[in-house]
Amino acid sequence: MKRTFLAFITLSFLLAACENEPVDVAKEPIKLTKENVENHFVLPKIPEQMTFAGQVISFKDLDLKERLDNELVVNNFWHSNTIMMMKRSSRWLPMMKRIFKEEGVPEDLVYISVIESGLKNVTSPRGAKGFWQFMEPTAKELGLTINHQMDERYHVEKSTRAACTYLKKSHERFDDWILAAASYNLGMFGIADNLERQGVNNFFDLSLNSETARYIFRMLAIKLVFENPNNYGFYLNEENYYPAYQTQEVVVDSTIANLYNWSIEQGITIKILRKLNPWIRGRDFIVEEGESFTFKIPENNEQLGRFEG
Repeated sequence: MKRTFLAFITLSFLLAACENEPVDVAKEPIKLTKENVENHFVLPKIPEQMTFAGQVISFKDLDLKERLDNELVVNNFWHSNTIMMMKRSSRWLPMMKRIFKEEGVPEDLVYISVIESGLKNVTSPRGAKGFWQFMEPTAKELGLTINHQMDERYHVEKSTRAACTYLKKSHERFDDWILAAASYNLGMFGIADNLERQGVNNFFDLSLNSETARYIFRMLAIKLVFENPNNYGFYLNEENYYPAYQTQEVVVDSTIANLYNWSIEQGITIKILRKLNPWIRGRDFIVEEGESFTFKIPENNEQLGRFEG
């Protein structure tokens, strides 16, 4: 009882002291400058419109505006993930855009690989693999080889061309690149079925499952952030971006009995061989008569080499 009474008296005294303490309500707000905002969270500004895959998209409609806002906020407040994707983009996107241009596919659609894999050779819980996240049956339909010694879903150049093949087929069906991109997530049948049932002819009027409904807006947000990073609170210098690998090609037209030994003979290691050629599996590499393959190895050892200690 005495302890309770003493605690009450002490608390009352402290509260009275606080009431007499002056409160500073006129503190000058912190000025936002480039220096104190660098790579910090900022609330994104939604453009009135933007162009994607040759189509002008207006954000006067509240639904479209808020869906883009959601994805921009996600990218802004998942700062570490967005920065790492931006770092990798300089290594891979120029090559992908070159292939897309050669294949006659809008360059904006390379951002599919960013939202699918973060520009990494990853495997999904369902078994989709590589930058472009192909399931095995689809990959084989698109001409990629998958067997005991290679999986070309991990071959960035070849899988990028396979993605172009898919997108061109989808565009032939829908005559709309944004619908073609959406079909990369839902499938051509899924998009066609929804268009027919709902009586509309474009992506932005469709009611879709949450993943596909976000799909295009995720790409729009990535394009805005990657192409205008400073506008969204990202300040990366040229040296912050990862450089493209400088490589040379070695034609392999005979069986390699031991890839570990072959790598050492090339002045590298199996680690480096697999980093530059992640599509290669196993310890050997069988080449049938008349076949030939191209391996990449470092042009020099300045970027990738053996550890000297």
